[in-house]
Amino acid sequence: QVQLEESGGGSVQAGASLRLSCAVPGRAGTNYAMAWFRQAPGKERAIVAAISLSGRRTYYIDSVKGRFEISRDNAKNTMYLQMNSLKPDDTAVYICAASSTWSHTYFTEASQYAYWGQGTHVTVSS
Repeated sequence: QVQLEESGGGSVQAGASLRLSCAVPGRAGTNYAMAWFRQAPGKERAIVAAISLSGRRTYYIDSVKGRFEISRDNAKNTMYLQMNSLKPDDTAVYICAASSTWSHTYFTEASQYAYWGQGTHVTVSS
C-alpha cells in the first residue's frame, strides 16, 4: 500500500501564497499520474489540478487557472502545488492522489486514483 504524505498547508490571508508538497515513498511515484483534490467544509471532494507522469501535461479547474501551478520532481518522488493569489473560496483540505495505472496523460476522476494522502489544511481569511 502506497501512503502519500502532504505538507505545506496553513492559515493565510487573501492574496497570499502557499506551496504544497506531496511525497510518494519509494519508487512508486515515478510511474504514476498524480493530482491534487480538495474538500471544502460541507462539500464533496473535487479535483483541483492533475499532472501526467512526464509532467508535460497538466490540467486545472477554471477557478484556479493562472493562480495555481502543479509540478513534479520524479527524481525526488514529489509533487507540488504552488498556490498564488489565494482566495477565501480556496479554503479546504488539500489531498494528493496517485494513479496505479500507466498513462501518457493525466486523470481527472477520483475513481482513477488508487493512492491517497491524509490531506493538509489550507485556510484563507479575507
